[in-house]
Amino acid sequence: MRKLWMLSLAVLLGASLAAQQPQPAPQQRPDTAEAGRLRAQIEQRFSDRVQQELKLNSDQSTKLRASQERFGAQRRDVMRQQFERRQALDDQMQPGVAANADSVRKLMDGMRSGREQMLKIEKDEDQEMAGYLNPVQRARYQQMRERFMQRVNEMRMERRERAGLGRAPGMRPGMRGGRRRGI
Repeated sequence: MRKLWMLSLAVLLGASLAAQQPQPAPQQRPDTAEAGRLRAQIEQRFSDRVQQELKLNSDQSTKLRASQERFGAQRRDVMRQQFERRQALDDQMQPGVAANADSVRKLMDGMRSGREQMLKIEKDEDQEMAGYLNPVQRARYQQMRERFMQRVNEMRMERRERAGLGRAPGMRPGMRGGRRRGI
């Protein structure tokens, strides 16, 4: 049962809460119907658990789901852009190759702008949730989401290691989820 739960959670890694993580463009990694179905199940289970633990009424649940969908889409867009910027910056910062200072400056400015956008999304989402959740519910929700995303990231790393990939693109040997080179 635990293995099935972990497998289901691993499928979620793809896109359901990818709002917190960069994802390759859709043409690079097609989503299968099976992955989409499993992702929807996991999202529903997470929503059910949130509703139960926060003791949400149906109106609060409906509003929270709408907020998650809207702000999640915004996060995914920003994270996709950040992912692309990181890849471009990694390309510029290759050892032994002279980087184009103007391109690096623009990419760094874009990275900072992306971080600012993410903070604004977080602020806007929290402000919206304040309209239908009390402060304790909002704090508990943020804790649940953070713990969930930490577990998702742990599972990603475990899956990479099992697949023999060992580290994320742009990371030096020996680094495990830390800073990326050149940033």
